[in-house]
Amino acid sequence: MPDIIETFSARGDLAHVALLMWALTATALAGFALRELTAAIRRFDDFVRELARFNDIFKDRSGDR
Repeated sequence: MPDIIETFSARGDLAHVALLMWALTATALAGFALRELTAAIRRFDDFVRELARFNDIFKDRSGDR
């Protein structure tokens, strides 16, 4: 690993390595956020479906149609 860092620093490409690390980190964080958002939307959809099912069950029992 020190050889790689020395090679990049000797050629002046350390900024490119930093940019690559930033891009990889930003992409990973965006992917994680998208995955969490998808899971939250799925949980909310499940909640709304259960709520609608609950309302349908008790709507039929009360006689209000």
